[in-house]
This record gives sequence, structure tokens and C-alpha cells, in this order.
Amino acid sequence: MAEVQLVDVEKRYGNFLAVSRQSLTIDDGEFLVLLGPSGCGKTTTMRMIAGLEDITAGDLFFAGERVNDKAPKDRDIAMVFQNYGLYPHMTVAENIAYPLKLRGVDRKTRNARVQETADKVELGALLKRRPSELSGGQRQRVALARAIVRTPKIFLMDEPLSNLDAKLRVTMRAELKHLHHELGVTTVYVTHDQMEAMTLAHRVAVMREGRIVQLDTPKKIYSEPADLFVASFIGSPPMNLIEGRISEGRFEAPGISLPVEGANREDVVLGIRPEDLEITTAETAPIKGSVYALELTGDSTLVTLRENTSSICARGPADFEAAINSPCALTPKQGARTHLFDRNSGQRLDA
Repeated sequence: MAEVQLVDVEKRYGNFLAVSRQSLTIDDGEFLVLLGPSGCGKTTTMRMIAGLEDITAGDLFFAGERVNDKAPKDRDIAMVFQNYGLYPHMTVAENIAYPLKLRGVDRKTRNARVQETADKVELGALLKRRPSELSGGQRQRVALARAIVRTPKIFLMDEPLSNLDAKLRVTMRAELKHLHHELGVTTVYVTHDQMEAMTLAHRVAVMREGRIVQLDTPKKIYSEPADLFVASFIGSPPMNLIEGRISEGRFEAPGISLPVEGANREDVVLGIRPEDLEITTAETAPIKGSVYALELTGDSTLVTLRENTSSICARGPADFEAAINSPCALTPKQGARTHLFDRNSGQRLDA
């Protein structure tokens, strides 16, 4: 296991800046997720850690040792890719054993390690099969087993669950969480899926346009997003973001008048999560509009209200029903949190 340090690391392709100068420390045994949309620099950052991309500027350290000039094979890392990368002509056992074979581990030790690792990911009964005979979830488990069989210092995982269906992703998330708890190996995990980030990570580094815009625990990122991008990226459904103004201690927008703290200003965006709102019949409700859409999700109904240019979503009870275009009102729940952002810079105002 090892602490990973990126010190003023930057990546350029000619004149294109792929990763802005960043510093980041990943603690020994930590599960850190690099989260962001396509093209934000998360995979490039991981590939620099792996040694698959040269670092344009800055330094990379593993356990205090500078590794900029070390080849990938000498960094004691294991990677798990989106496309599994299995050898089709090899059995499951041979695929898992391959890293040990490359390192000259004797056959008896290899076989024991393969069996032990396969049992951890519930592949013990499938060791004689070939990848073509496996399901997507089983192939992903083979890729995981091949990565963990030699217990490297660092795991690097590049969108390993994105090829799986929704049900399998849930199952594999639980398996990954349990495996990390058992192994305690420093892990860097790349994804664009905020649900994976929230459920797996000790800390999340949210990236945008080649830089980290917020680095914190999942709970902190969810409850205190640093800017409008993070607020809109984290949460399903995402946070309501409404443009308006603050006047005499109230946020004002079409159909909305909520008490807030802050000086009078015109260029403000209010954020409030759908689960922090409840449907009400009170005449004094601070949010009013017409029902624009109802979406039953199973355990709840997403209710979207619209009033002129303002649109706002609330998570209501599963049995809620209303006619489209009928009047409806919302109010913040007890203890609900509102967030204020600068409309121009996007930065949080109430941090």
C-alpha cells in the first residue's frame, strides 16, 4: 500500500491543456474517486499516475518516492479497465494467474493464490471457463481478480462498471466496497457516474475542464457544493437551481419567495434539493406554480412545478396525484437547507 502525491502536476498535448496544474494527496488505503463528465481530465490524471501518460510538469510520488521516470511495470500498480482486457484464449484461472506468471511465481503458489482470489469474487466454480462463456458481470469479476491476485500497492480503476446493466452495477458496487474493506489497498477510481462516486468513495475529486473544483467527502460535496457545476452534477434528480434576486431578506423569483440570509443583490442563484421540499396546501406556501410533470419512480413521485420562467422539482409521496396544469404549492421541509450561488462566477455564497 502507498500514499500517492501529485505535486503541481500538469498535462499538455501541444497547446492543449488537458489537466491544469494540480496538487493532490491520496492517503494510504484511501478509496478516492475522480468524478466528472467526459473530457474533464479524470482519465488523463489516472493515466499519469499509471505511467501511461508522461507528466508535462510537476512531480508524482508513491510513498514518498518520485516515480515520474518509472515505467508502468515498475510502479507496482494494477489497473482495471472498462473493457475488461481479458485474454480470450485463456481460461478464467489462466487470466487471473497471468500477472503472477509474469513475475515468476511458482505454479503451486500461483494455483493457491488464484483459488483464494477467485473465491473472494465468487468465481471459484468458473475457473475452467473461457471469457466467451461468461456474463458481463462475471468477466468484470475476472478482471478484478486479476488485479488483486498479487496485492499491488495501488489499484487504478477506469470506469470498470460502465459496460454493465443497472442491476449488475449495483451488485458490483457492493462487491467493490467489500473488497476494498478487506484489502485496504490505495484505490483511484475514475467515473462519470455520481452514484458510484457517492457510494464507493472516502473522498471525491470533482473535475471540470482539467481541474479539481471540489475535493471532499461524498457527504460534504452533496450538502455543501462549492459551485453551480458541482451542485448540478451531484444528486439524482439534481439540485433545483433558480435564478433570482435577494431583497429585504427574501429570495424572489417567479412563483417563489423564500426567506434567506444575505445582502440585497440581483445576480443570485438559489439551490434547493427536491428531497428538501414537500407538497402543501397552505395559502402561505413560499413556492407556487402549476403542475408541469409527474414522474413515478417507485418509492416516490417527482413533481415539477412551473411558474413563468421558474421550474422547480420536489420529491413527493408515491401515491401523489394531480392533474397537469393544476395549481400546486411547495414548502421547505423542517431543517431543509438552501444554497446561494453567484450567478456570474458560479461560486457558492454561503460557504
